[in-house]
Amino acid sequence: MSTTEQAARAPGLTAAEVQQRVRDGQANDMPDRASRSVADIVRANVFTRINAILGVLFVLVLATGSIIDGMFGLLIVANSVVGIVQELRAKQTLDKLAIVGQAKPVVRREGRALEVAPRDVVLDDLIELGPGDQIVVDGVVEESELLEVDESLLTGEADPIDKATGAQVMSGSFVVSGSGAYRATKVGRDAYAAELAAEASKFTLVNSELRNGIDTILKVITYLLIPAGLVTIYNQLFSSHQSWRAALNGMVAALVPMVPEGLVLMTSIAFAVGVVRLGRRKCLVQELPAIEGLARVDVVCADKTGTLTENGMRLSELRVVGDMPERALREVLAAMASDDPRPNASVAAIGEALPDGPGWAQSAVAPFSSAKKWSGFSYGEHGNWLLGAPDVLLDADSPIAATAQEIGAQGLRVLLLASSDRPVDAPDAPGIVTAQALVVLEQKVRPDARETLEYFAEQNVAIKVISGDNAVSVGAVASSLGLPGGDRAVDARRLPSAEGELADVLDRETTFGRVRPDQKRAMVGALQSRGHTVAMTGDGVNDVLALKDADIGVAMGAGSPATRAVAQIVLLDNRFATLPYVVGEGRRVIGNIERVSNLFLTKTVYSVLLAFLVGAAGIGSQLFHYDPLPYPFLPRHVTIAAWFTIGIPAFILSLAPNNERARTGFVPRVLRLAVPSGAVIGVMTFLAYLFAYRGAHQSEVEKVQAGTTALITLLIIAVWVLAIVARPWNWWKLVLIGGSVAGYLILFTVPFTKHFFKLDPSNLELTGAAVVCGLIGIALVEAAWWLSAALTGEKRGLFPSAPGEKD
Repeated sequence: MSTTEQAARAPGLTAAEVQQRVRDGQANDMPDRASRSVADIVRANVFTRINAILGVLFVLVLATGSIIDGMFGLLIVANSVVGIVQELRAKQTLDKLAIVGQAKPVVRREGRALEVAPRDVVLDDLIELGPGDQIVVDGVVEESELLEVDESLLTGEADPIDKATGAQVMSGSFVVSGSGAYRATKVGRDAYAAELAAEASKFTLVNSELRNGIDTILKVITYLLIPAGLVTIYNQLFSSHQSWRAALNGMVAALVPMVPEGLVLMTSIAFAVGVVRLGRRKCLVQELPAIEGLARVDVVCADKTGTLTENGMRLSELRVVGDMPERALREVLAAMASDDPRPNASVAAIGEALPDGPGWAQSAVAPFSSAKKWSGFSYGEHGNWLLGAPDVLLDADSPIAATAQEIGAQGLRVLLLASSDRPVDAPDAPGIVTAQALVVLEQKVRPDARETLEYFAEQNVAIKVISGDNAVSVGAVASSLGLPGGDRAVDARRLPSAEGELADVLDRETTFGRVRPDQKRAMVGALQSRGHTVAMTGDGVNDVLALKDADIGVAMGAGSPATRAVAQIVLLDNRFATLPYVVGEGRRVIGNIERVSNLFLTKTVYSVLLAFLVGAAGIGSQLFHYDPLPYPFLPRHVTIAAWFTIGIPAFILSLAPNNERARTGFVPRVLRLAVPSGAVIGVMTFLAYLFAYRGAHQSEVEKVQAGTTALITLLIIAVWVLAIVARPWNWWKLVLIGGSVAGYLILFTVPFTKHFFKLDPSNLELTGAAVVCGLIGIALVEAAWWLSAALTGEKRGLFPSAPGEKD
């Protein structure tokens, strides 16, 4: 029975029936995307580990009555407000883009086909299906024309399943070949896999090495706060015999800088800004770690059609190779194009050139599938006709196949129009094939494809062109774009199946044709087995399995709903040239977060070390009977210490250009700078304080001068750590470093700020000693930085290694 006849018998629901089901709550009322609600975002940004720690310390300071020393409490507000605002902006951008990029099922109502949003599907709706369509709700097949469904997203089994009339279909699966329609039996939360579509679009930060590393660091710091607080409070109360107010202030001053309060804030800002920036380029980031993952990619597997070439084609030539006249063959092609309910790009181009179909009655249909690579119609007395790949339907050694290959070598797409001796749906189809004509189609190479490939080559990212098309045709396109190895395209039908052997071929070659969907998946696995981070781009159903297995799946917005559902990144403008911007944004985010992490964790290390050194000295004073040593700083001191060495510079550096490819090992790499730098700052600050300390009976002025001496030493070395982190230097980074120095000179010289922050650098002997300790610290930090480079083999320099180099 033809699809047309079935449609006449099953017109679908009426408008009144649809409205009644909506009123009865029988609509597919799943949210468009699974982003967090506004309330969830507020809770997640307010009730954080860092805010809890700072909140407790803030309350302790308020209990002493010193509101000025509670300035760090503003960080709680800043952490929360900025995090909330940025995530709300990112949520708004993503939600808008998700509506554009979502799968839109075609429902039949009152005999007409309508494209609707998934949430507008109601119970008993009749939903039409074609190749690549995602099944959005559970249902029962009502019409089937050789319908095959892939349920791998649900079961893990890649083999397509035949779905005859009456068969069950489940949401989360997609159509591989054939066409048909199904009736919705379970909608909304009742559907078997309704959560899959929501999960595909989720705004999330899971499985991120960067985020996991920061969380690990925060947990360790939380555990360190307890002993550090106990040692400090014991020293302040019992060793130094200070009042409880002074003791609490000293403890808070010791603990606050241990908390990298701005690190999570900067991470959130950098990620959110990255998502918004990419959103403006019509790039939908369905999972935030995709930004980080794509920054680590070193191999991009690109499909030819729709990626390097434009989706649209046009009929260039009909070359007759049989005994039928061209006019009759054009009539056959017009019939096949007009009768195909779901034409692919090739058939659509034929239909555009030959729009007037003769209206022949169909007796059998064989939809196109990527496995057999041909489609067909049987028209009774008008014959059985096939349209497909010449090298599949013909003997590869035949003259016609050779001609087709010569045409394909010019970058043209060639299909064979052939007649058959049996119906196209026969078990042994296609049977005896008689070639009648070569259908030559032009594919337009995307104008920005060459520039994109050149970008990846400059960034040492390998490109593998993997296509289901004829290898010679694929090679011609790759060669025209200047891709190395494009002139020796490999026919995937001759590829080895063993993973190791396949990986060897992939290491050598760049261009592959006639690749089956399961081979695309195997290629991704083979590359990953060699330690590569693989991104896969595609737009067709045959790309879904490879997209799902790749480290990062990138789908085109105009591609099939199934590809968009499994991809982490969707290029809504269908431009392969957008990918460099995604990579660049990822590198900027990851590189800059790593850079500012050095600043925050250096502060944590020197704060922990200084707290324990002062605490140990205090305990030692009781054992060896020397003057006790109170903590040198007030909370206001540690607040201003972070202003120009971390806070403002970190914010600017987190948004700066950065094109270095992301690498694994985030935590060890950060600690290689933070630990020695923090240790030097902690020890030299302690020594400067020991030199300036005048004993338990020192005057208030001497106490302030001792604290100022320690603070000057700390700031000198901390600013130099900022200078190291900012390398390689350019003009704006030097201005940033100079601005930090100028900011502290103002704080230490203007009478109001000196009084407000209790700073007294007037004792030239002590200030000179502080400067000397600071310079010694600079030399030690600089030596540690170069030694680390020598031990790890990293190439480092003070300035960009080449003119115009971006950083």
